[in-house]
Amino acid sequence: MRTLPLFFLPLFASCAVTATKGPLPLFNGKDLDGWHADVPERDGNPNLGPSFDVRGGRLISLGTPAGHLITDKSYGEYRLVAEYRWLGEPGNCGILVHASTPRHLYGMFPKSIECQLHAGNAGDFWCIGEDIRVPDMEARRGPKENWGVDGDKARRIKNLTDNSEKPAGEWNQMVIECRGRTIDVWVNGDHVNHGTDCTADGGRIAIQAEGAPLEFRKLQFEPLSD
Repeated sequence: MRTLPLFFLPLFASCAVTATKGPLPLFNGKDLDGWHADVPERDGNPNLGPSFDVRGGRLISLGTPAGHLITDKSYGEYRLVAEYRWLGEPGNCGILVHASTPRHLYGMFPKSIECQLHAGNAGDFWCIGEDIRVPDMEARRGPKENWGVDGDKARRIKNLTDNSEKPAGEWNQMVIECRGRTIDVWVNGDHVNHGTDCTADGGRIAIQAEGAPLEFRKLQFEPLSD
């Protein structure tokens, strides 16, 4: 068998990675390669401390300065498994799917559907320039005339369960499954939200820094295809 020239080897290695199927880490455990941060406050203060860090193989959202860590790539149909816990007093954070236009809302939040991690409300949907429908919409979102996706409109859609989250300091698991224009969310095995007719069917994935420090020990990504 003829030996391939060395300059062909990186190409074959790249093809092998592309062909790999099954779950893959979205975060490599070493650095923020494949992600970029958008922190508006840093525009006027480039020496501002980081909003995200990597410590001991884990991805840390420091909570402040407020902003987002966004994947460089866009994704369509996938299952995302996130294992997270609060590092101190539980507070606010979220995972955004189908993210597109940066700073669409309040000069901060990218256009997206947020899958809420806020303590006590994990699994809520928040509509940020995009919309989604759920069963019992008025019971979970309020009067129809108040619905909307921007500003002070009723953008929150409450999740279906109580007591799905673990006590402060313990690890939680959130699974987000995006198929076409449908999004499903599970928290610690409980199916906490199911939305259809989403106004987007793909985009980037983003992690928030929104007030409270939180760490991820797993961000596992699996493409879904029939």
